[in-house]
Amino acid sequence: MNKNLSLLVLSQVFAFTAANVTVFLSGIIGSQLTTLKSLSTLPPSIYVIGIAISTIFAAKIMSLIGRRLGFVLASVASSIASLIGAYSILVESFILFSFACFILGTGMAFVHQYRFAAAESVEKDKAPKAISILLLAGIVSVFIGISLANYTKNYVSDHLYVGSYLMLAVLTLMPAFFLFFFNNKNEVSTSSKENMKTRSYFEFLSEPKFLQAITSASFAYVVMAFLMTATPISMHIIHKLSLDKLGVVMQFHVVAMFLPSLVTGNLIKKFGYSKMMYVGVFFYIFTIFMSFFEPSYFNYFAGLVFLGIGWNFLFVSGTSLLVTTYSPEEKFKAQGFNDLVVFSLTAISSLSAGILISMTSWKAVNLFCIPFLILIVLSIINADRKTR
Repeated sequence: MNKNLSLLVLSQVFAFTAANVTVFLSGIIGSQLTTLKSLSTLPPSIYVIGIAISTIFAAKIMSLIGRRLGFVLASVASSIASLIGAYSILVESFILFSFACFILGTGMAFVHQYRFAAAESVEKDKAPKAISILLLAGIVSVFIGISLANYTKNYVSDHLYVGSYLMLAVLTLMPAFFLFFFNNKNEVSTSSKENMKTRSYFEFLSEPKFLQAITSASFAYVVMAFLMTATPISMHIIHKLSLDKLGVVMQFHVVAMFLPSLVTGNLIKKFGYSKMMYVGVFFYIFTIFMSFFEPSYFNYFAGLVFLGIGWNFLFVSGTSLLVTTYSPEEKFKAQGFNDLVVFSLTAISSLSAGILISMTSWKAVNLFCIPFLILIVLSIINADRKTR
């Protein structure tokens, strides 16, 4: 741990509450603000779309003004968006609430850049461990965000959840104070920016290790978001399991996503990126295997825990490998492109999950993920073969 990494980890705890509260409440609030129930999930979907289309923008902004100022401005914007969200609930405006969710998604596009800043704050061989430490803060963020959102939901009488978004405005503003002391080291100088020559996006994808990294991170998120989005519908609506059991499954899924970060960085350093990606794929296979059994509470629980562990190994390995595939002059372009692909595909998978689970079955939705795992494996084999 150094100063920069410590500030990023502390900021992650508060900044990531925007994601937790949005996933937890925005669909419920959306159903309260519109009479068209088919639109109730539009706010969380717009939030994901906001992340996807803002990734290139976030990277470009920080390439011009530096990470510190970019992170601080994103923190302020997220806090303002939370206040807009609180006001929209107060005046019962569905459109304004959806707009607030979009801005929160834009802010989260900057927050997702924390992991690259963490990797740059240490030596390259320590990047996997730095990213793991940062993601580990997600566990604290989950419990802080959801707990405080629940605790403050009745703060404004007769207007449920206004207090939750007022609290979110405070939480998302906290990183602005921490990151004010962030050191913009390893930034490209102005003269370098003017003279640098970077590869095209096609040239990035032509690099086997870059393709392996972006494939692993993208489809790790695609499969995780796809199955996690389908789980509440499958568990509670289709198979009539209680909300309490659903809550436990989702909580332990999130813990499984972040808790392995205690060891993931060390495992990558010991066994390498490719082997850890294979292990992540195997955990995803275990998840799919559990769907062949009866849709019981235990089988959902085990499947979602395997899903979280698999995501951690694949996403941390992919992100850690990515930072080794570009020059310092290319970092913002490469990182922005990576996140554009990751979160665009994630948005599509999240939007389609509800439709597919309603039309098919839990087992069919799991089997639908197999082609994505095959693509990950093929990218690993291709990169290792060409590297040798």
